[in-house]
Amino acid sequence: MGVIYGYFAAADDDDAVRAVMREDDEPTATGYDGFDVNGMDPTVDLLPAEVILSGRSAETIQADPRYGHLLATADDGQLLCLSLTDALRDALAAADRGSSHHVAQVWAASDVFPTPPDPQGLAEFLEQAIDLAGRAVERGHRLYCWICV
Repeated sequence: MGVIYGYFAAADDDDAVRAVMREDDEPTATGYDGFDVNGMDPTVDLLPAEVILSGRSAETIQADPRYGHLLATADDGQLLCLSLTDALRDALAAADRGSSHHVAQVWAASDVFPTPPDPQGLAEFLEQAIDLAGRAVERGHRLYCWICV
C-alpha cells in the first residue's frame, strides 16, 4: 500500500486540523470538499505545477510560510495535515480546465518524477484541483493536504 494524499478545502488552519484530527470516528476529511489521490506529494510533486501555474519561482514558493506548513500530526507521524499556498489556490482557481493538458505535459517533463508520469493522469489531477480551488475561492476557504502513510 502506498501513501494516500487528500486535497481539501477548509475555512482556516484550525478547521483543517479538525478535518484531520477527528474526534467523531469518521474518516479523515469527511464532510469537507476534496479528493484523494495516490502519490501526489504537495511539497515535491506539486511544486513544478505551482511554478507553471503561478509564475512564481520554486525558491519564492518554498519561502512562502504556507508552503507545506505542518499543521497537525497523528498516529506517530502516520497522518499529517499540511497547508498549501494561497497563490496555488488562486492560480488553480484562475486556470482554464482546457489548459490542464498543456500544463500537465510541461509538468510531466519536469525532473521531479523518477519516471515521467502519464500527462493524462496529471491533467485529471489538475482538473480536480482546479474545480476544488474554484469552490474554495468562492467560499473564502484555503487549500490543504492530509497525508496518510
